[in-house]
Amino acid sequence: MEEPIIEISDLSFKYPQQKREALSHLDLTVTSGEWVAVIGHNGSGKSTLAKLVDGLLVPETGTVKIAGVSLTSETLWDIRKNIGMVFQNPDNQFVGANVEEDVAFGLENQGVPREQMIERVRSALESVGMWDFAQHEPARLSGGQKQRVALAGVIALRPKIIIMDEATSMLDPEGRKEIIQLIKNLNQKNGFTVISITHDIEEASLAERVVVIDDGVLVQNDKPENVFQRGAALIESGLDIPFSEKLKNEIKNYGIEVPQEYLTEKGMVDWLCQFISKK
Repeated sequence: MEEPIIEISDLSFKYPQQKREALSHLDLTVTSGEWVAVIGHNGSGKSTLAKLVDGLLVPETGTVKIAGVSLTSETLWDIRKNIGMVFQNPDNQFVGANVEEDVAFGLENQGVPREQMIERVRSALESVGMWDFAQHEPARLSGGQKQRVALAGVIALRPKIIIMDEATSMLDPEGRKEIIQLIKNLNQKNGFTVISITHDIEEASLAERVVVIDDGVLVQNDKPENVFQRGAALIESGLDIPFSEKLKNEIKNYGIEVPQEYLTEKGMVDWLCQFISKK
């Protein structure tokens, strides 16, 4: 069994001048190599959770442990070496004149020797399909390409955990699809632990586990298929449901008996083929 890499206990946080807590007594454990999606409506507290895990905010109550080490002011900088964050707007993360320099920036700050730096920059850019753009200015890239470069900057640092904080929300459908596939590869092939803070239900459906936060409270922590069976309850909470579940509900409205369990798009296609073949 994999060891826990993130352990959150009784975590609460309230922003100044706000009456309601942004997060309230939240408990969550993530194992090494797992992909967990965190979903919730705007203002639910999911991005606050990401900032607390990375030490960008200080909790009012509770503890955060990363790889067995409690997050404190003394351990903050060592813990951050284990965490890479990719934000909604990659332009806010760019500092280099070209792509290669930008990816190298974090390594320079860590004092990585030049020969190692060159190898790690190239390896990171190749892993996201952006080596051919090494000499391009980040500002001239497309949205999807910018997020690939932001990801490469994180990968080059070789953290144990990658947190994607709404990293696909500003992309067009094709760019979103590409980044989601990259996240999947980083998790499955490279073994990164991935925390995906997202509005994108299709993205969340690919994770191993989905955490639902509603007004600062963790309301569900389960496999995607179990979470998305609560279609009506998710919609009431200001969330969407996957296309396959919407389609199943539409078919059900015509009086056709549909499977009770959650089906992915592929599962829905397979069921439809079987249903039509029986007619």
